[in-house]
Amino acid sequence: MDLYNELMKLTKNLDIAVKQLRKTGGEYAKAYTDYRVALAQELVKVRDNGTPVTLCSDLARGNREVAKLKFEEIAKEAVYKANLESINAIKLRIRVIENQIEKEYTNVNGG
Repeated sequence: MDLYNELMKLTKNLDIAVKQLRKTGGEYAKAYTDYRVALAQELVKVRDNGTPVTLCSDLARGNREVAKLKFEEIAKEAVYKANLESINAIKLRIRVIENQIEKEYTNVNGG
């Protein structure tokens, strides 16, 4: 019965992790969008100031606000990917428990 309880606990944790992934996925998407919009706006400003095209990208990315938004995007991506790994780890543990339950069931029923 302990394995069954562990399986139920892991299943509940998986449901929670998937809901969290939805949230962090949305946050990551928003951070990505915010960064890309700010970068595009800064590129236009830099270019309109007469900066040579070859320098525009570096100067725009070096803008403090744009760099801050890029940091936020990277941080949100890291959390999102960590949540994905957590889900994969829970799924693996569920498979292990299911295999253990199957072995015990087979042994008890003489299979």
